[in-house]
Amino acid sequence: MCAFVSWLCEAQSVMKRKDQRVGIFVDIQNLYHSSKNLYHARVNYKELMKELVSGRQLVIAMAYVVKSDTAKGEAEFFDALEKAGLELRSKDLQIYPGGMKKADWDVGMAVDAIRMSNLLDVVILVTGDGDFVPLVEYLKWGMGRTVEVAAFGRSGSGKIKEAADEFIDLEKLPKILLKK
Repeated sequence: MCAFVSWLCEAQSVMKRKDQRVGIFVDIQNLYHSSKNLYHARVNYKELMKELVSGRQLVIAMAYVVKSDTAKGEAEFFDALEKAGLELRSKDLQIYPGGMKKADWDVGMAVDAIRMSNLLDVVILVTGDGDFVPLVEYLKWGMGRTVEVAAFGRSGSGKIKEAADEFIDLEKLPKILLKK
């Protein structure tokens, strides 16, 4: 019986139904650096959104970005994200005495996902960062939500892949990567 219940829960968690309300939360820094360093490519965010929504009802799609005064082409990049259907949450790059830089949205992304979870059936975290495992577990077990994680398989944390109801390997999706 336990094996059947486990199988049933797993089967239900990956079923995608048109009536599911979906929220997407994108760790832009993680995705940008993974695509650039592993594939020497850019992410096609419009195609990514289409693949992740998969015919379901999109409630919210948030992208977490860090502004830098020195980044060339940043405004165009942010415009492209918005045209792909992502609402931007941005903060300025912090530069500390001594030159250390910090650009971290982990807490903000986690808080937004939890805050929005009451309006969602499925939470999609677009990040390979293993620091989000406690968020995945809370959304699943504390809030009863299905959690999908989308990231590049080669750079995604094994722990977040295991914690998610479904792991979507972005390198296996057609048209996601745009070669430079």
